[in-house]
Amino acid sequence: MNVIYSIDFAINNFIESHLRVGLLNPIMEFISFLGDSGWFWIALALALLIFRKTRKIGLTIGIALLFSLIFTNLIIKPLVDRPRPWVYAYEHFGREITLLIRKPSDASFPSGHTSVSFAGATALFMYTKKWGIPALVLASLIAYSRLYFFVHYPTDVLFGLLLGVLYGVCAYFIVNAVSKKIKARNSL
Repeated sequence: MNVIYSIDFAINNFIESHLRVGLLNPIMEFISFLGDSGWFWIALALALLIFRKTRKIGLTIGIALLFSLIFTNLIIKPLVDRPRPWVYAYEHFGREITLLIRKPSDASFPSGHTSVSFAGATALFMYTKKWGIPALVLASLIAYSRLYFFVHYPTDVLFGLLLGVLYGVCAYFIVNAVSKKIKARNSL
């Protein structure tokens, strides 16, 4: 486990030392904000639920987001209870990290911002590449912003990404399977 922490921490330090640029801070803060509590993805799902043509997509995104909330935030995070990178930096190196955003109060692993973003973006991508690709780019930027601000380790983000993709794909297949059953029943 110490090897993983060492590699994670080295990547965090590289990003903080070499890739942080003062001019980007407000942009990255806004990008990170889009992932706060999944509000952007929730708003997208609700907007898509309004219109009959996109209702199935909105439902799929909503289910994917629900999976992210339940499994990532309510089960895995408390179970693993990994300390945040700035805590690790202080406890192991006596180094205080000045965060540029509000300190998250929950555990670090996996990244909730990344999980919810990739859940929503993947669900959208499963229906439309035209909007899914930009959504995946946004999800990637949100994930990177968590490293940029030193609030997650790379493995937190990687697992958040993998879980989010899993949630989006599962939601897609669930909604389509239920939809087919409903159509079959209605055609009788």
